[in-house]
Amino acid sequence: QTVNTARIEIHSLDTLTLTDRQFLTGTKEGKPARIGGELRLPPGSGRFPAVVLVHGSAGAGAGEVQWSQELNKIGVATFLMDCFTGRGIVQTITDQSQLGHLAMIVDAYRALELLSKHAQIDASRIAVMGFSKGGFVALYSSMRRFRRVYGPTSVEFAAYIPFYARCDTPYINDEDVSNNPIRLFHGVNDDYVPIDGCRQYVERLRRAGKDVVLNEYPGARHAFDNPLYQPVRFMPDAELPNRCRREERPGGVIINLDTGQPFSSTDACVTHGATLGYDPYSHAESVRAVTGFLKAALPPSN
Repeated sequence: QTVNTARIEIHSLDTLTLTDRQFLTGTKEGKPARIGGELRLPPGSGRFPAVVLVHGSAGAGAGEVQWSQELNKIGVATFLMDCFTGRGIVQTITDQSQLGHLAMIVDAYRALELLSKHAQIDASRIAVMGFSKGGFVALYSSMRRFRRVYGPTSVEFAAYIPFYARCDTPYINDEDVSNNPIRLFHGVNDDYVPIDGCRQYVERLRRAGKDVVLNEYPGARHAFDNPLYQPVRFMPDAELPNRCRREERPGGVIINLDTGQPFSSTDACVTHGATLGYDPYSHAESVRAVTGFLKAALPPSN
């Protein structure tokens, strides 16, 4: 039995809870919050590369734990954030308005800042990886406009790894992202967060000269890497804005393009019901792709 994790530390970090509008207008007047995170260090000495793991709407669980083990195995530390418990939230599957996707970007930047000061972490080799709601965080934390306001000044994520992220809302200046690599992973049969929005966004980013790749898994559903979802599970209460056409407008407003009004989760385009399903083949392929990518993107500093 090989030991993958040598040490576990529980950290708390101070962050803000912002509405989408507050976040998009760059205010720092949000509600203070304190959240927790679990740092797992692999065996060895020196400074390790690290990955911040950002959970989805169900909270932190089996999927993130498994990724933590896979990453520790290749000598990468992991910091699994819990964005919910400190805010009194259990899950946002049935009501996404409890905590906006954008607000969690602030949490990721705070985790980056915390890790960058840790004696056993190499500040120049910290990546962010997220799943679903957390995948959105891993993707859009690459936007320079957001980083300038909420990110730490001295350090930046070395790589961005979104799994089945929602990419279907254009934001102002959303092609002005980091030059560091962005690697997306998505199931083609995802009915919770359809892949089309990411295909279009990735195409725009590539035209803008960015280092971005979308890895597509045919037949795979939402949460294809999470062994918790076997057999396939239908969640009738999951809130879905898939039919909503949205876009950010000046003033931090996300407009529903069909009504011309600010988007709300009570809009007629919001439906309910989505499928989550583990796919062992796609999971294994994504582990191989992510670990191979990280070995190249976060090479040893010695």
